[in-house]
Amino acid sequence: MLTIKLKDDYIKLGQALKAAGLAGSGVDAKFMIQEGLVKVNGETEYQRGKKLYDKDLVTCNGETIQVIK
Repeated sequence: MLTIKLKDDYIKLGQALKAAGLAGSGVDAKFMIQEGLVKVNGETEYQRGKKLYDKDLVTCNGETIQVIK
């Protein structure tokens, strides 16, 4: 499981995918999200700007990212 430590109150989904190394760029993250390959807390998410907060879980391509404060 990968972790992302928040610097602010939240991180946007596209930024989180880039920070975790699952997307090489914002464009890559956008297409992954649009194609329904990303789940937030178990539900498919289609908004790249979705705000992630402490304890949110993101799954993509068999990897899990946990957001921590």
